[in-house]
Amino acid sequence: MFNGRNLLIATKHKKEQVIAPILEKELSLKCFVASNFDTDQLGTFTGEVKRMDDPISTARKKCLMAMEKNNCTLAISSEGSFGSHPSIYFVPADDEFLLFIDKENDLEIIVRELSLETNFNGQEVNTEKDLNAFASNAKFPSHGLILRNSKSDFTEIVKGITDSRQLSQTFNYFLSTYGKAFVETDMRAMYNPTRMKVIEKATQKMVNKLKSLCPNCKTPGFGIEDAKPGLPCSLCNFPTRSTLSYIYICQKCSYTKEEIYPHGKPTEDPMYCDVCNP
Repeated sequence: MFNGRNLLIATKHKKEQVIAPILEKELSLKCFVASNFDTDQLGTFTGEVKRMDDPISTARKKCLMAMEKNNCTLAISSEGSFGSHPSIYFVPADDEFLLFIDKENDLEIIVRELSLETNFNGQEVNTEKDLNAFASNAKFPSHGLILRNSKSDFTEIVKGITDSRQLSQTFNYFLSTYGKAFVETDMRAMYNPTRMKVIEKATQKMVNKLKSLCPNCKTPGFGIEDAKPGLPCSLCNFPTRSTLSYIYICQKCSYTKEEIYPHGKPTEDPMYCDVCNP
């Protein structure tokens, strides 16, 4: 279905560096990036262009807009969000969605990679000592930084700082001009190797899903759509919150398959039971 076809990677932040090698090797695609499409028009991490839609809708818009501009039928894009982990509170997380569209075969495949591996952070700094401490924790200079006069002001923003001299000079400019500065991690992929690794993991997950064919109609993308809790406790047999089964659904023919005991165990340890270990 994909062999030899051209795949547009809708990005301006060099995500093709990790996406293209995997897709070309695993699916025999020919990847390219369109220089005539600015993904920043759909939102920026620094907030001067607000993202109006949720991550999946934004990724879909990236694909469709780029496809229209370049007259192609196959595209992929990613969209990341950064903030507190949805279940491990007060811990920052990188939530990456990867979306694949094939217009010829009426396919849309989505994968998600939620990772604790991120340097996402930001703070107001008033001294070079505080600035350098932040930079060290943010993995600077291998990871880029951004400076602006305040967190909520878009008057002046300097992005992509990867040089100590530039960092110092820019900070002193903001300090002398505004009396303070706000430093933050640059979360654009080409300035954030840690994020690139998360996108790489998402790409491999996408390959695995595209290679998973529906048993009924052989359409790619036969993946997990839901997980049922209820794995019984090995001591009291009470249903726990652990996964009992995965539900696979084909988006083409709606064929459904339930995989019982996906982690290879029929019972759960009593330590995870709300009855035995409340």
